[in-house]
Formats: sequence, structure tokens, C-alpha cells
Amino acid sequence: MKNYISLQVPVEKDAFDRLPADFYQDEEKDTSAVGYWKAAWLRLKKNRIAMTALVIILLITLFAVVGPLLSPYTYDQQVHGDENLFPCAAHPFGTDRLGRDLMVRCMIGTRISLLVGVVSAFIVMVIGSIYGAISGLCGGKVDLVMMRVVDVIYSVPEILLIVVIKLVIDEPLSHVAALQKIGSGLIAIFIVYGCLYWVGMARIVRGQVMQLKEMEYVTAANALGAKRSELIREHLIPNCIGQLIATVMMQIPSAIFTEAFLSFLGMGVSAPMASLGSLTSDALSGLTVAPYRMIFPAVIISLIILSFNLFGDGLRDALDPKMKKS
Repeated sequence: MKNYISLQVPVEKDAFDRLPADFYQDEEKDTSAVGYWKAAWLRLKKNRIAMTALVIILLITLFAVVGPLLSPYTYDQQVHGDENLFPCAAHPFGTDRLGRDLMVRCMIGTRISLLVGVVSAFIVMVIGSIYGAISGLCGGKVDLVMMRVVDVIYSVPEILLIVVIKLVIDEPLSHVAALQKIGSGLIAIFIVYGCLYWVGMARIVRGQVMQLKEMEYVTAANALGAKRSELIREHLIPNCIGQLIATVMMQIPSAIFTEAFLSFLGMGVSAPMASLGSLTSDALSGLTVAPYRMIFPAVIISLIILSFNLFGDGLRDALDPKMKKS
């Protein structure tokens, strides 16, 4: 009779913990049953850094949009006797050398910066997506020529072009009262963004379209006689929208920084209109005796640019999780 060796090891009942029911559910299984946008939102909500940046962006937007409506002062109101005041209860950010409340001027400056960022990013998105979609869909010699145009535009110094355009349009705009308050510098920024800054967006969209045009639904639409404009409008651009949004969010802080830099050099908004760059430029004259004039607009600029960059990174990872894994 054979003797068998038992390999059983006595184990106590409480030696192991029960796993939670969703332990083996990875990210793909969690979001497979929902739509693309809902899955992206679920991924974005898990990114604490991106959500914190989004909250900061919303608070800054409220500060810029709602704040001036609640302030007892206007951005150009000079309060005689309140010149060069340090932060106090009546003026939380202090006043400048003309007695103007710096808090409301920072609110208006933030509004101008956000407006420049959003409008410039929208211009870049429209021009870049159309140009890139046409180049990617046509291919061949058309794509070759259009991409060489992009290479040429990449070599143009944008800051120099902004200065030249500002000098050219200064005189014509001086006769238009509605545009004098905005200033020729901001209009020059919009023109240059429409002429130069869309090339990065165009390359991204071109790469996406060159992949999408090989898909079955695009081939089927082409076989049914769909025009190229219909393919771009109904099939290609809608399927690039996630990448477009992520790229636009990264373009906004770039435009805000460009506006702040030009306003710092005196080529931004026209006085008495304020922007964050012009406020920091004005603060240089009294930096040693009134550093608060520099601190507040500089902190706001830093928060805006940092928040948009962090939120843009999180949004990109949420809309395209494969990019994060790579």
C-alpha cells in the first residue's frame, strides 16, 4: 500500500482579507460601458492636480468678470487723497500714484488677459484645424506644398512681426474711437496669432486626419460620393475634437504670456485701460517703496499660466489616455 505525502498547510480563517469587488477592474473596464466624453470626464476627475487647476481657473474668471461689478471703484477712477496707499480695508490691493484702486485694476487686467487668451486660441483652432484637415486629406503634392508653407511660417519671428504690425495700424486705428481703448497692440496680437500661431495646430490636425482617412467609415463616405468639405466637416474634424480641445487649452497660457510681455514693454492696451502686463510695468517705477504693486499682478499672471498648463496636461491625458501610457 502506497503512502501519500500531504502537502496541505493548515491556515487560519482570518489569515487573508477579502478583496473589494472592483479590485480587478482597471481603467478601461471602468469606462468601457460609457461614452467617450463621460469616460474622459471620469478620468479627469481622478486627476487631483488638474481639478485643482480648474477650480483656480474658475475662481480667477469670477474675480475678473464679477469682481468689477461689485467694486465701489472703476478701473480709471482717481480718488484724490488716496495716492500710494498700502493694502488696507478700503483698498485691499492698495492704490497707485494716481489714487486708482489696484484691486479693480487687477480685475480688469485679468479680464483682458483671459479675453486675449481665449480669442487667440479660438483663432488658432479655426485656422489650424481647417488648414491641417485639408492638407492631411488631400495628401500628395498638395500636402507637400502646404507643409512647406508651414515650415516657412515657423521661421518668422512673431514678436518682431507684432511690433511692425502695431506700428503700421497705429495711425488708421487712431481714427476709430471704439478701438482706441483696446489699443493697437492687442489687435496686432490677434492678427499675428491668425497669421503665425496656427501652424502647430495644423500639424497636429494633419497627423490625426492622415490616420482617420484610412478608417472604414471615411472610405464608405468617400465611396458614396461625399465631397471633401463634407468629409472634413462631418467625419474628420468631429473625431479630432478631443485633441483640438487639449491643444487649445495649452495655447491659452501662451497667448496670455505674449500679451503680458508686450504690455510690459508698453505695446499692449492703451491707458487708462489696464492689463496685468501694464500693471507690472507701471509698478517698476516704485518697486522699492511700493512692492505690492508688482506682487499682486505678478502672482495673478503666474496663477493663470500655471493653472492653464496643469489643466491642459490633465485634459490631454483624459481625452487621450494612450498618450499618458506612452
